[in-house]
Amino acid sequence: MRITEAAQVLGTSPRMLRYRESLGLLPLVHQRRSRDGGTGRLRAGRDAAERERTGAGRVGTGGPGRPGAGPDRDRRESRRAAGPGAAHRQFTDADLAAAALGLSIERRYDISPAALAFGVRVLADPRVRAEVAELGRRIGRIQAPPARALDFEQERALRLLRMDQQRPSS
Repeated sequence: MRITEAAQVLGTSPRMLRYRESLGLLPLVHQRRSRDGGTGRLRAGRDAAERERTGAGRVGTGGPGRPGAGPDRDRRESRRAAGPGAAHRQFTDADLAAAALGLSIERRYDISPAALAFGVRVLADPRVRAEVAELGRRIGRIQAPPARALDFEQERALRLLRMDQQRPSS
């Protein structure tokens, strides 16, 4: 199904669905073969980056008084920039289920899509996970590593032994 239908099913807007896709909160789109035999990947992320780099999509980029200038011209250019092999994303049931899960997590924990995307990145990237874990330990939100926990258990055992030795024998 197309993005408009998917957004209606999920109770969100197509724009927010595209935003979640740009954050990596939707399953990746696999390559497909176009009629001419080439690969027709969806290029939404690359096209957006290109428009940002070149300034396309901004009001008035055509210059004052120039025919066809303004947002309508920019939309036409962005459609042309997608190229002949590009296609609109078709949402599958698995895509909808993943998006629905993401939306429910955002609502349940009252977090933004960007925060959820960072959480996924922490889980997926070991380097980021290590840095976030170190921060958590330093601010006291994450327990000490197992080596320190063993030191604590050893100290506790020694303390109990001392208490046992101090107790008078009967």
